[in-house]
Amino acid sequence: MKINASEIRVGMLLEYKDDLWQVLKTQHVKPGKGGAFAQVEMKSVNKNTKLNERFRSNESVEKASLEEISFNYCYEDENNFFFMDPKSFEQIQIKKNIVGQKGRLLTENLKVTISFYNNDPISIDLPNQVECKIDTTDAALRGQTVSSSYKPATLDNGLSIQVPPFIEAGDQIIIDTRNLEYVKKI
Repeated sequence: MKINASEIRVGMLLEYKDDLWQVLKTQHVKPGKGGAFAQVEMKSVNKNTKLNERFRSNESVEKASLEEISFNYCYEDENNFFFMDPKSFEQIQIKKNIVGQKGRLLTENLKVTISFYNNDPISIDLPNQVECKIDTTDAALRGQTVSSSYKPATLDNGLSIQVPPFIEAGDQIIIDTRNLEYVKKI
């Protein structure tokens, strides 16, 4: 689908120069002399390279058409994560490097959305919030106010995050999967 260069947003996937690119940064510039343009920083999904490109505002670029399907997480082995389609019970596997850090947040039967480009899985989206358990945390220091201080904690899945001082080891919390930040205690 063709879109105008002024419609490019962060997170979009574009087909450009025979490759698939994810937009990391975009800046729309209107100089005093000459036409407006969009300065776009992109990362190749396949080759893991970066590219800075300048598109005139009247240029059009090809937005990648993705198919998004819901799956449930099943299990993992050394190289792959395995997911099952809840409708057809068909299983697929995705390499760990595609899933990345999000793989640590996967729990059995967690509902995720997998994006496919030409029948190849390219990304995975978790729910915005997931439940986790605190494995270890530092002791809170006296005199610190709740609003200004956070302390380091390690979750049961191995991730390290910052939590408020009243959180103790063994507590169940909810974290935001987009930025890996503490949301609330359960």
